[in-house]
Amino acid sequence: MTQAPTIPRADRRRHDREIVTLAVPAFGALVAEPLFVIADSAIVGHLGTAQLAGLGIASALLMTAVSVFVFLAYTTTGAVARRVGSGDLPAAIRQGMDGIWLALLLGVAVVAVVVPTAPALVELFGASDTAAPYATTYLRISALGIPAMLVVLAATGVLRGLQNTRTPLYVALAGFVANAVLNVGLVYGADLGIAGSAWGTVIAQCGMAAAYLVVVVRGARRHGASLRPDAVGIRASAQAGVPLLVRTLSLRAVLMIATAVAARLGDADIAAHQIVLSLWSLLAFALDAIAIAGQAIIGRYLGAGDAEGARAVCRRMVEWGIAVGVALGVFVVLARPLFLPLFTGDQAVRDAALPALLVVALSQPVCGIVFVLDGVLMGAGDGPYLAWAMVLTLAAFAPVALLVLALGGLTALWGAMTMMMAVRMLTLWLRTRSGRWVVTGAVR
Repeated sequence: MTQAPTIPRADRRRHDREIVTLAVPAFGALVAEPLFVIADSAIVGHLGTAQLAGLGIASALLMTAVSVFVFLAYTTTGAVARRVGSGDLPAAIRQGMDGIWLALLLGVAVVAVVVPTAPALVELFGASDTAAPYATTYLRISALGIPAMLVVLAATGVLRGLQNTRTPLYVALAGFVANAVLNVGLVYGADLGIAGSAWGTVIAQCGMAAAYLVVVVRGARRHGASLRPDAVGIRASAQAGVPLLVRTLSLRAVLMIATAVAARLGDADIAAHQIVLSLWSLLAFALDAIAIAGQAIIGRYLGAGDAEGARAVCRRMVEWGIAVGVALGVFVVLARPLFLPLFTGDQAVRDAALPALLVVALSQPVCGIVFVLDGVLMGAGDGPYLAWAMVLTLAAFAPVALLVLALGGLTALWGAMTMMMAVRMLTLWLRTRSGRWVVTGAVR
């Protein structure tokens, strides 16, 4: 990154066009995803408090199960982009099909575990006696859509690797609309209650998976790529995904520790923490969109054997990450007084959240660098380093977060979260500076 020469103005403009072309649709698709849960919550919420509580528990379990397999999108993006850069489109699509077959196999395995154990999972999550039946019903039905959800992840990675983020945006928006319409029709029109919401979501998810498969299959036929499952390719996709699975689990552990600490600070603090975390997650979508562009562009440059181009675009993307981070930080500072009343009228919760939001605002430039470099290294296929770096970050964060219980409140906790991001930034910066991530060729 720092080894690259000053980027000529023409190249900067070209990089900017590539980043914007990929990042803007990616941001739209990322924002559309949580709208599924929001729509379900709004529709089910009118059935009653117990139904809404059941939905919340089941959705949390489902999202946790699916988020563990987000590597299906990440590993596929970089691997496909490398093949695209090398000029071998049939091999790129073949690589993507391996990821899709892996997604199907994992999805079936998860369904086989979740459906029979749904009551136990709901009980483990601490559901009340009134909410548990609704949570179990929703979880059992919605679990049937997990294979489709994982196929969507893998197929999204295929299209991103092919430098196409517009199709995922269109599919996500269509899926959201279909989900909302089906939910209303089945919950109220067919009078199926919370089961209708679950079936509506499953149908919408299967429709999204089918749309992606149509696009990928057409591309495969156009370029003469095989659609049959290949054991060697599927095994290679799984092996490439293991390091990113470790990274994802470590990151989830950080968020779980933070929530557990906030819960022990008191009701006002945990309520404020949920508000701050929701905003932090929303800001992450904007930064993650740049990271997605980085995965696709870096993979393509390295696949084409253009090491200097990869370094140059990495440097430009870091500049983008810092700029967007500063803009988001300013937005948070200015919007704090307007944002909090949307979530709570409790003055104690507002008082706890206000200084924590200021910490979040100040951390955004750091977050911008972290997200961008994370995307760069994913695009380069540097998963093992990302795994070890995130485990190290977790080891550094855990004791500091636990000290918050004795030394401070919510603001201190979010200071620890900022420290965690600073550690991530340092580990990622050292890696990009070393240049060891720059491995050219169609396969890393």
